[in-house]
Amino acid sequence: MTMHIRRSPEEIAANRARYEEHQKKGLEFAPKAPPAKSVKPALAIAADKIVHQEKLPGGWYWWTRVKANETLRIALDEGLSTVSVVAWNAEDPTERMNLPDTVKVQWTTGLGKGRVIFSDMGKVMFSITEDSSGAHDVLMGGSTASSNAKKYAGQNGPALRNTRDNFVLIATKAGLDKRDIPAALALFAPVRVDADGKFEWKPDLVSDGDYVDLRAEMDMIVGFSNCPHPLDPNPVYAPNPVSILRIAAIELTADDLCRTATAEAVRGFENNTFAAL
Repeated sequence: MTMHIRRSPEEIAANRARYEEHQKKGLEFAPKAPPAKSVKPALAIAADKIVHQEKLPGGWYWWTRVKANETLRIALDEGLSTVSVVAWNAEDPTERMNLPDTVKVQWTTGLGKGRVIFSDMGKVMFSITEDSSGAHDVLMGGSTASSNAKKYAGQNGPALRNTRDNFVLIATKAGLDKRDIPAALALFAPVRVDADGKFEWKPDLVSDGDYVDLRAEMDMIVGFSNCPHPLDPNPVYAPNPVSILRIAAIELTADDLCRTATAEAVRGFENNTFAAL
């Protein structure tokens, strides 16, 4: 039996002071203000730069392999949907996307343009190079069979696919196990935390035509699930199709925003470079 030992008010205050001092040092290198959201509509991609184009139907999943410096554009060009994403290092799938570390080392749950997504080995997996909404959920994760059953009772049960089962299928097809599935990033999921610490859905933060560009910073296996978020208030299971473009790799510049915006990102990319030696 585990006993919970309560900390005194003095201990809590001391711990908080240490945390705030550490946060202050971590933010000293950060830009004064985050970059503005990406403009809409998204700039068109030349046909010869498109490696693959996928239309992901509502409720379904897709997985692919991407190479370093290629970009994945996920776009809401047929209405609103939430797209959950997981990723593994293609050369060593025991290394996977790690949202707790992504949040912790960047001091924010607000992922958007200019931020990066870390692996559990302290390396950068994705750079968010464009983002028109900034409304993505790193806290709750995707839907499950149980959450769907409660939310959509009586609505053609077997057809109501969920993100958890979709990711199990992706992992199996990629030669992995359900234990290998990391916490999922939910794109276009406008989840916020209110003054009482409760999750709330802010639909005004997402709109038709929103898109996000994720640049791969290593060779990866990437999985997508297009299922409604557990907090989506729509009582009807009706996710819209989503477009995913795989865009050819580009040559990066020395002043690349995502690689230089924060000290944490700089260290993450140093880890990428060291691992490649």
